[in-house]
Amino acid sequence: MSLRSSDRKLSFELLATDLDDDDLDGLSPRSLPESSSDGQRRRRRRAKRKQGFQSPPIVEEEPRVDRDAAAAAFRVTDLMSVVEKVCQSSDAERSVASRVTYVGVELRQRSVSGNGRVVAAPAEDATSSCGSSARESAAAAAAVADVTDAACRPEVNGDVKKLQKEESLDWEKFMKENSNILGEVERLDNSPFRYFIGELYSGNSLRSTIAVGNDKKRQRVYNTMFHVPWRCERLIVAGFFVCLDSFLSLLTIMPARIVMTVWRVLKTRQFLRPNAADLSDYGCFVVLALGVASLQMIDISLIYHVIRGQGTIKLYVVYNVLEIFDKLCQSFGEDVLQVLFNSAEGLSTCSTDNATFELMRFLLDEAIAVVLLLVHSFVLLAQAITLSTCIIAHNNALLALLVSNNFAEIKSNVFKRVSKENLHNLVYYDIIERFHITAFLLFVLAQNILEAEGPWFDSFLVNASLVFMCEVLIDAIKHSFLAKFNEIKPVAYSEFLEDLCKQILNEQSDDRQKDLTFIPLAPACVVIRVLTPVYATLLPVGPFIWRTFWILLWSVLTYFMLAIFKILVGLVLRCLATWYVNLRLTRKQHVD
Repeated sequence: MSLRSSDRKLSFELLATDLDDDDLDGLSPRSLPESSSDGQRRRRRRAKRKQGFQSPPIVEEEPRVDRDAAAAAFRVTDLMSVVEKVCQSSDAERSVASRVTYVGVELRQRSVSGNGRVVAAPAEDATSSCGSSARESAAAAAAVADVTDAACRPEVNGDVKKLQKEESLDWEKFMKENSNILGEVERLDNSPFRYFIGELYSGNSLRSTIAVGNDKKRQRVYNTMFHVPWRCERLIVAGFFVCLDSFLSLLTIMPARIVMTVWRVLKTRQFLRPNAADLSDYGCFVVLALGVASLQMIDISLIYHVIRGQGTIKLYVVYNVLEIFDKLCQSFGEDVLQVLFNSAEGLSTCSTDNATFELMRFLLDEAIAVVLLLVHSFVLLAQAITLSTCIIAHNNALLALLVSNNFAEIKSNVFKRVSKENLHNLVYYDIIERFHITAFLLFVLAQNILEAEGPWFDSFLVNASLVFMCEVLIDAIKHSFLAKFNEIKPVAYSEFLEDLCKQILNEQSDDRQKDLTFIPLAPACVVIRVLTPVYATLLPVGPFIWRTFWILLWSVLTYFMLAIFKILVGLVLRCLATWYVNLRLTRKQHVD
């Protein structure tokens, strides 16, 4: 650099003529120029400080400074011109970083040479207070040296390589190398043979339409095929025996309570106001007696021929219509019996002044219950006759009935969005339907006993098994896909079974809607109506008293048989319910 050459001095024009006496007096002794020896010592100290900052080694050149010029101040304009010259020379060479510092009466300039080393050409300081400025300048020079060292690689002869410019972007070349950068589909080879070979060795043959599953998908498959059908069928079987227990209670417990009440009245010879439970039993007994008496007046053979002779309406259509009316009567009958029990409770606890009003309301509710029970009993009887007609027929009517009824049930339930509570109610409807089908098959068995000729039991057993298996299969399919489409886990059916077990143990829950509601009055009327002719065939021919004796004997035997069956079913249900509730409680504790 020209400013640092040894044959050239950095000279400035002295401003002695422009400085007055006050300015000269204002100069402190420290601002006066130092001797050459003092300046060299100071430069050595600064060099040691710079080495403490871990800067590159500094080659100091002792500039030739005019001592007469150092005794005076410089003009600002001349200083600016010098700075501009230094910047221009630095820009021209592309490898020199210059820094000019003006402190008092001294100029320091540091530049970076081609080999990455900092060359310092300091003038002597005017004051010792410039030490901090010198240290800052040294740190800046070291940073500049590091950057320059990374940017420039020196040649052997000391020349500096210039930064190479990046070549310009060729758009056509870039688009050729990245042909699908704009989302364009790469053209494939249209050779049929190569396409077929590529399909053979490119992976799964159904990869374009079916993605690879995971453990969650596998669990859904196992739930649909195994867990949900098993837990659902377990719940339906338990609910079936709960309905059977209620049915047996209607035929055993209720008559026993009525007989005990009558015996107490006859023994004490005083009539007391009955409590709510007794009034409810009286109301149910009246409804059952009137229902059985009404069905006894119905000619089953006439209904059978009317249903079988239908040419316009098929048997499966008649059965589906009757099933819809069955569900409607069952839903409305629940509300009617609840109102009747409420009226019985109000009549048992009312005052003497309101006794007449409560009695009239109880009688009105009793009449509504009787009418509804008659309609429901007739619907169930017609449904049983329709099923019997399909079984007896030899034109595959039973198969058509099962296919149409069951798959219509799947279509009406599976493809709907249902909640967990709705699924709970749907399972209870399936339980009641399973019990009604059992009652219908019992009706068919009684009809075959009375009217069939020749060997009939084998065909009845096959048809009954077909009906039951179809019902089990359809329930499994329906609930499996309901749980799949609505993302309901199989543990929900375990929770439903737990609620049912608590109902068996008479553990009253806060939400009574979770309880299974079953009205055994209409099925009991149908069963009594169909079994009465069977018992009539067992009576011997003789005088009226003799026949009455046999009627009472068979009635007592039947009652004791049903009572024993009721005790067995009730005890087994309670034991299993206790075991399952404890099991669920233990599992919940382990999970928690």
